[in-house]
Amino acid sequence: MNTHYMQSLDWLILAIYFAILIAIGLWASSKRKKESSLFLADRSLRWHHIGFSMWGTNVGPSMLIASASAGFTTGIVSGNFAWYAFVFIALLAFVFAPRYLGTRVHTLPEFMGLRFGQSTRNILAWYTIVTIIISWLALTLFAGGILIRQVFDIPMWASASVLLIISAFFTMLGGLKAVAYTNVYQMVLLIVVSLILVVVGLHRVGGVSALVDKVPADYWVLFKPNSDPDFPWLPILLGYPVMGVWFWCTDQSMVQPVLAARSLKEGQLGTNFTGWLKILDVALYIVPGIICLALFGDTLKNPDEAYLTMVENLFPMGMVGLVFAVLTACLVSTIGSALNALSTVFTMDIYVKNIRPDASQRRINYVGRLVTVAGALIAIALTVAIDSIKGLNLFNVFQSVLGFIAPPMTAVFLLGVFWKRTTTLAANLVLTAGTAFCLVVGVLYLWPPEWLQLAWPHFMMLSFLLFVALVVMMVVVSLCGEKPEAVVIRKETAPTSPLVIGLWAALAVVMVMLYIIFN
Repeated sequence: MNTHYMQSLDWLILAIYFAILIAIGLWASSKRKKESSLFLADRSLRWHHIGFSMWGTNVGPSMLIASASAGFTTGIVSGNFAWYAFVFIALLAFVFAPRYLGTRVHTLPEFMGLRFGQSTRNILAWYTIVTIIISWLALTLFAGGILIRQVFDIPMWASASVLLIISAFFTMLGGLKAVAYTNVYQMVLLIVVSLILVVVGLHRVGGVSALVDKVPADYWVLFKPNSDPDFPWLPILLGYPVMGVWFWCTDQSMVQPVLAARSLKEGQLGTNFTGWLKILDVALYIVPGIICLALFGDTLKNPDEAYLTMVENLFPMGMVGLVFAVLTACLVSTIGSALNALSTVFTMDIYVKNIRPDASQRRINYVGRLVTVAGALIAIALTVAIDSIKGLNLFNVFQSVLGFIAPPMTAVFLLGVFWKRTTTLAANLVLTAGTAFCLVVGVLYLWPPEWLQLAWPHFMMLSFLLFVALVVMMVVVSLCGEKPEAVVIRKETAPTSPLVIGLWAALAVVMVMLYIIFN
């Protein structure tokens, strides 16, 4: 998308979008009690705030563009990463959320600190901070910066700065409450605009049946044979859960809206809403790529341009500005959530716990705002550094490396919750030595040296095998050590609402039906 696609009406619509966004942010900030915490929205979030915030954090412009590209080249098979997620969102709702809310923790390192002690909390805090800065901030800014650079024709540092200033504004002013309220507005806008794109595209193709006839039959299959090099069914079935537990149950940026839930019921309804929204990923993000193949498959050479090709060819003047507003909304939503998670973890797990345990709420909020600024500056520096390295698809490389970060976190959280015999030494060993081992394997996998010629398994299968190795390591170390003292993790004991059970059962039925239909 270049500047010549943005006409005067498009710029006007973009300006209106930002004006509404800022107004909502200011209104949400005014609702926050004076001197209350910035980090958990006074534990007041309702189900729709939680659902839209989790979904919005998960959606970035790179995801929109990559999903359309995947739809163009392989059909709906990459939808497994959206639809399979409901299992792990349910795990968050019924296993982790009752414990997180029962202990009233601010952060997930704090929760693990209750289970294993201060040493584990410190390790996890720094672990989380590094992950947020690299994966959530630098990579999102890099992807978004490319987009903004194309439209505004400004350098990467300026593109990243524009995005961070907008996101940091809400995070510093109103904390999680402002982020959550603006996410609702932005995600509704995303759904509306994406739906219009799909409907217009289907109309141009000639309807659903015409679309089915114009693309290969296997474009509508979720499970490919194990011989498929990109999406074999077994590695997805075994490997995705490792990343799914890490991403949906243990990542601070994703889980923080649940920590701020008004009640366990609201948290479980909010996660359920996220599960329903994930169904839309295939229809709103992947199907446009399939429509693009049917309409422009003969002329489009680069699949990564599928999404913007649809926008440029199907939308009239004014709608292009709305699409760019949506892409900006995706960025602001993800970055805002990440900045809030970063400031929460550093302030509560490192500053309050280790430096100033007696700090006042005003002082805590002040430090949180300083950390937001510092995190933003570090993220800009990293984004510019990534942009200066030529010759590699760095976004894909970094995302792949992050896949090797998942096994240690998943192993520690699952055994920490489900196996009382797990020791602090085992957890700390996996979080340090286990992480180092996984990263070394990841580097060798991505850049294999000439002397190491291995027949590597599929990336997802490798992630699963690393997870199994770390679990075995934790079990052996735990059994060889002294039996730990019993640690009671308080959990919400109120009976699960019939409404929650009914909605989750309905979601499970729908997901099973979708998998049956598309196989």
